[in-house]
Amino acid sequence: MEWLNRMKNALDLIEERMEERLDLDEIAKAAYSSPFHFQRMFHMLTGMTVADYVRKRKLTLAAQELAASSAKVLDVALKYGYDSPEAFAKAFRRIHGISPSEARNPGVGLKAFPRLIFHLSLKGDQEMNYRIEEKEAFAIVGKALRTTCENGEQMRRIPLFWEECHRDGTTDRLASVTTDGLLLGAVLDMQAGQDEMTYMVAARSDLPEPGEGYSRRTIPALTWAIFPSSGPLPGSIQGVFQRIYQEWFPSSGYEHAGGPEIEAYPRGDTTAEDYRCEVWVPIVKK
Repeated sequence: MEWLNRMKNALDLIEERMEERLDLDEIAKAAYSSPFHFQRMFHMLTGMTVADYVRKRKLTLAAQELAASSAKVLDVALKYGYDSPEAFAKAFRRIHGISPSEARNPGVGLKAFPRLIFHLSLKGDQEMNYRIEEKEAFAIVGKALRTTCENGEQMRRIPLFWEECHRDGTTDRLASVTTDGLLLGAVLDMQAGQDEMTYMVAARSDLPEPGEGYSRRTIPALTWAIFPSSGPLPGSIQGVFQRIYQEWFPSSGYEHAGGPEIEAYPRGDTTAEDYRCEVWVPIVKK
């Protein structure tokens, strides 16, 4: 219940400050968490980033105001944080499919994104196994994809990226240079308040020069919560990620450390019902 109250406090603050610039630090403070942890929790629980949610709520309120009053489009745009009518009109059309001025027409259809409400779901029917490990820094090499969390885009693009890497021989090359026998999916460059991130299909390797088209990155020394996943990909591992944020974090006494997240894939048939892999999430004590 304490976690639910903290999330409610954060949502209350978001609604109170809807006509102001988003201050993620202040919102996260209302939830007694770091900005990064709050952003990641929010995204994994709702499928939206905080910025995406605020944008949709602002455009919902703006549409209601335009439909029910004689306020000027420019005044409404400025009220909800848009610097110009052009930027406001572009964002408005993306959500509602019409221009702001058309929102005044009688009978016109508008979209509404209601305020979020978090509910406590008591499951307890399936145990959740994990272990805590400290790992020294290590290097990875692989191919990188720059994607966004907006509207769940990364959930569509990452599986397609894996398919591409299988077809063009990337995964075979990485399997030949890995030092631990694992292929990795590394979620990198996540920042609080930002929708974009980098995803790498990679392997742990000592190659100093990975070659054209490949990148080399260093994963810092971190404490990891490591969760096993069993079942065909990508559904099984996506389900584990959901359970980590919906069930484990709210009751664990840990929060996200703000570092990369790692998916660790051994060789095997990834479509098999008994295929096993792992999710590594960097953690710190609250």
